[in-house]
Amino acid sequence: MYRPVATATTRGGVPTDNVDSVVTLDQIPRWSDAEFRSSLEYENEDPSFSNSYFPDPLTSPGEESSSNGMVSRFPVDHEINSKIYLWRGQPWNLEVDAVVNSTNENLDEAHSSPGLHAAAGPGLAEECATLGGCRTGMAKVTNAYDLPARRVIHTVGPKYAVKYHTAAENALSHCYRSCLELLIENGLRSIAMGCIYTEAKNYPREPAAHVAIRTVRRLLEKQKDKITAVVFCTSTSPDTEIYKRLLPLYFPRDKHEEEVAISKLPADVGDENGETIIDERKIRIKPLPKKTIPKPPQAPVELPVSDVGLVRRNSNYLDTYLDPAFMSLIKDPDQRRQEQWEKTSQAQSGFNCAKMLGFGDLGGPPLSAAEEYSLHSRYLAKANSLNLSEIAEMKIVYRGGVDSEGRPVMVVVGAHFLLRCLELERFVLYVVKEFEPLIQKPYTIVYFHSAASLQVQPDLGWMKRLQQILGRKHQRNLHAIYVLHPTFHLKAAIFALQMFVDNVVWKKVVYVDRLLQLFRYVPREQLTIPDFVFQHDLEVNGGKGLIVDPRTKYVYHRP
Repeated sequence: MYRPVATATTRGGVPTDNVDSVVTLDQIPRWSDAEFRSSLEYENEDPSFSNSYFPDPLTSPGEESSSNGMVSRFPVDHEINSKIYLWRGQPWNLEVDAVVNSTNENLDEAHSSPGLHAAAGPGLAEECATLGGCRTGMAKVTNAYDLPARRVIHTVGPKYAVKYHTAAENALSHCYRSCLELLIENGLRSIAMGCIYTEAKNYPREPAAHVAIRTVRRLLEKQKDKITAVVFCTSTSPDTEIYKRLLPLYFPRDKHEEEVAISKLPADVGDENGETIIDERKIRIKPLPKKTIPKPPQAPVELPVSDVGLVRRNSNYLDTYLDPAFMSLIKDPDQRRQEQWEKTSQAQSGFNCAKMLGFGDLGGPPLSAAEEYSLHSRYLAKANSLNLSEIAEMKIVYRGGVDSEGRPVMVVVGAHFLLRCLELERFVLYVVKEFEPLIQKPYTIVYFHSAASLQVQPDLGWMKRLQQILGRKHQRNLHAIYVLHPTFHLKAAIFALQMFVDNVVWKKVVYVDRLLQLFRYVPREQLTIPDFVFQHDLEVNGGKGLIVDPRTKYVYHRP
């Protein structure tokens, strides 16, 4: 039925198949074998781009090699590691129980993994036509026909868009989990899985690899006695290098790799199934209040009629069951108005140092969590009801891809912020609308300050107001603000923001002097960069370390 077994060859330490060969699991080294021990290094990377040259400025100096007392979310498990394989080649050349085919909803041959149907024969396409299609994130199983495997599991990967990043991430996680669950349901024990995404669906390679590896790890933690082998198959050098770099994070082989993984793992590694969960959407169920032992009845006390109403209103014991945030929304209106007047008068009577320095009025009263939530909700509702296309066309704020750790990126172009031509209130509404999908989970901001010093910028009082409107969720989930080509005046303004507005958010600013350094944190292909930013970078840095193609704007490394 299938081709005879031939000896597997290796490429760069990763076993790979010959085109006309069938390879058994015995011919592939396990992930726990010694020859994979160099996988934490970038084998083909320029030495000038090593991790030590551009460390993450948001981590402490000793965090790279020490866990700082943190507990690993993926501890060493030798039994699980012994079930993991990394294979450079097509999965259908492996003699395993099942191979995975990444396809579309109609299970078409044209949209399936390249070469699968040719290797399996016409019977596979005929059986796929009888299945009635397959939904995104789900999987279906067929016979393998002329393949060395016993079964083929077909799954449909999601289309990727930054706006629906979480939905795409969870759908991709469900693809891998559905394949493994079908494997167990059919009494099979070994599986070979290619990368369940395609370039046509725009899913970034590295974030997809994070989802794949962590989903497999979580399922093996629960079902490791029912699965003997999971082979990650890669068909390109970039995918191979990504998997060799990320596998130690989720499948550490010793305590050293486990400690390194603590500092290198993304902030969001999903729940117990590997899926991303938004905390604000969780259903919270609190236990019922404990029953109290009834006190013996006391003789009733006769009260004047005028005091009966006071006794009935004296129900302070109920306050322990009420949410304080909810109670702050239903306070007496006169009391709330009086408290707001007191806050305002205290702020105005104080010495407004920032206004004296020309940074704007920063002396407004602080807002409570309930007030910020109400303010943000009003702005978001108004933004969703308006057509703000003229603001979008100015390209001041727009969405990028994801950073090197898989966090979504929002891009801000300072030179496009034309204050004289811009209605600030409509711009704030647009910002709230664009940021809303991103601030639900950790995200990153990239700010191009290139040539922005030539434009008039808003004062810090306006910046404080914008931060209050975005709310505390934005402050909590913001990972970093990468500022390209900062000037002395901008650094002074950010220092003032740290002093007078918010020390937590503005401490996350990372100054980046050149594009080459920025690409270390956010890959080039994940950013849409205006032409003048390249020109400004060449003028400021003299092209050090870079060669820019004037037609495609592609950045090459100088030899």
